[in-house]
Amino acid sequence: MPMIQIDNVSKWYGDFQVLKNCSAKVEKGEVVVICGPSGSGKSTLLRTVNGLEDYQEGRVIVDDIDIGAPGTNLTRLRAKVGMVFQHFELFPHLTVSDNLTLAQMKVLKRSRAEAEKRGLELLARVGLEKQASKFPAQLSGGQQQRVAIARSLAMDPVCMLFDEPTSALDPEMINEVLDVMIGLAKEGMTMMVVTHEMGFARKVANRVLFMDAGEIVEQAPAEEFFTKPRSDRAQKFLAKILQH
Repeated sequence: MPMIQIDNVSKWYGDFQVLKNCSAKVEKGEVVVICGPSGSGKSTLLRTVNGLEDYQEGRVIVDDIDIGAPGTNLTRLRAKVGMVFQHFELFPHLTVSDNLTLAQMKVLKRSRAEAEKRGLELLARVGLEKQASKFPAQLSGGQQQRVAIARSLAMDPVCMLFDEPTSALDPEMINEVLDVMIGLAKEGMTMMVVTHEMGFARKVANRVLFMDAGEIVEQAPAEEFFTKPRSDRAQKFLAKILQH
């Protein structure tokens, strides 16, 4: 079984169809990048994978759990599926350390000592062990995003979803976040990443899904997608994005 399976998923907002018959799968240990023009449905598709967006047709299965089935415990599921957002979503009133321990204690029922130990290990892994007692507002954007990644990892997820994790960052901070993500990929973390960072996609992705107007237009191994895109829409998109 793939780690993530998306079968013929369609979604509407009122009369507007935002996802059109989308099918994809991500094997364990695979890194899949979703790219495409703004408004193509990339983030919406990603957010169906942990139940943050519902859908009207199709199925999404993660680690053998059917997301849309009645009775699926989405809180438990979201603990297994790490999610990193564009705007960090840290609790501003909690220290960095407490941001990492809260869900471990509440959802995984770890003791405070155990949760703090795991939190510090992960802060060290993202290069921020010295910032444990600070509040998010005292950190740069790049540091906050690395804390957000550590917070997701503290739940021992089976896979990680990244929704444009660098698009709110100043240019000089982007690489410190991408470096952490590259490290995770090398360790075999299953990842789905919505990003405009084509250098990262080319270097790290096993496969690329190209979306346009709510459809998955093309799926290909990364190198093939960047050198020989099959569809007109992908060719036009790459011509625009790679000319910089």
